[in-house]
Amino acid sequence: MTRVAVVGLGAMGGRIARRLAGRGHDVVGWNRTRREAGVALAATPREAAAHGEVVITMLADSEALEAVTDDVLAGLHGTLVEMSTVGPAAIRRLAERTTDLVDAPVLGSIGEAESGTLTIFAGGDVAPVRSVLDHLGTVLEVGPVGSGAAAKLVANAALFGVLAALADAVALGRTLDVDEETLFDLLATTPLAAQAERRRRVLQGEPSPPRFPVRLAAKDARLILEQGDFRVIEAALRALDSADADADYTALLNEPSRAAAARRSSS
Repeated sequence: MTRVAVVGLGAMGGRIARRLAGRGHDVVGWNRTRREAGVALAATPREAAAHGEVVITMLADSEALEAVTDDVLAGLHGTLVEMSTVGPAAIRRLAERTTDLVDAPVLGSIGEAESGTLTIFAGGDVAPVRSVLDHLGTVLEVGPVGSGAAAKLVANAALFGVLAALADAVALGRTLDVDEETLFDLLATTPLAAQAERRRRVLQGEPSPPRFPVRLAAKDARLILEQGDFRVIEAALRALDSADADADYTALLNEPSRAAAARRSSS
């Protein structure tokens, strides 16, 4: 059993805390607004960090991380595992303040957090925290501290790029009046086949539960664009910015079709 603190008990952090508690770890959590997560709650980030041999931060963005950093580091006496998607620059700033750091953002959403099937991109010395991370999913060691943040952006770039390409292909088919059933038969012959089948219901208008909200996906796309000029990600971000911020990020799939339909109706 390991004493673990989880700072940030939102959709992902709360499930991570419950998952670890269910695997026998002694878990204490903290959240900016009081939120029940099925674990003991600390009054401050410092109090939570003081409890943990392993301290996990899972927060919305780099601003939220910076807001708790002083308190967390004041209580830290073990290893800090930063699991938020905040980009390499934020990890560099954090690494300047503590050497007891593993950056370990994840690929996967709430279902994977609950089932312990996340993919964890871990940068730094994973050995001291391996027994905890192994209960959350598959740990992929990707290099020194900061490599985890870099790997997560690469993974998200691939995901956003594929969805943007799929959205454009579907919008083109509809613009050209390709029959809907035929359109998906066509897509099944392309490199987009697996994603087209997986996302078919969303592309045909069925709402998806907000497992990964648009506002967070857009934040991640902006982190990618901070690294350089990536045109496909720019297109994905435009679609995300046009969608409901609280919808699931797969809402970007239908934005090109909506835009094309609007152009046709106005012509």
